[in-house]
Amino acid sequence: MSKRYESNGAVRRARKVRAKVKASGRLRLSIFRSARHVYAQVIDDESGKTLVAASSLDEAVTNGGNKQGAEEVGKLLAERALKAGVDVVAFDRGRFAYHGRVRALAEGARAGGLKF
Repeated sequence: MSKRYESNGAVRRARKVRAKVKASGRLRLSIFRSARHVYAQVIDDESGKTLVAASSLDEAVTNGGNKQGAEEVGKLLAERALKAGVDVVAFDRGRFAYHGRVRALAEGARAGGLKF
């Protein structure tokens, strides 16, 4: 990891959030946002496997990495998760604040039927 990434508290914040989410014992809805895209996946921490994934790179998402695209990613992820038998997850926002695209993805997942 770069010194810059460690020094701004992002690692500490991500670890703190992840520890609380893992302590809940639920499957984890983990997100990542880059400058252009949004990625989300449902992870089973006990087996260490990704059960479902969606991103703004999927062909089903038309708006790319903006707020509307993030909401579409959330709905797409929820649809795939429900097909896989997952309906309750814990939201892992990682080092990202809960606003903008992160919030839009969460609201899209809730609208799609996921509970967290």
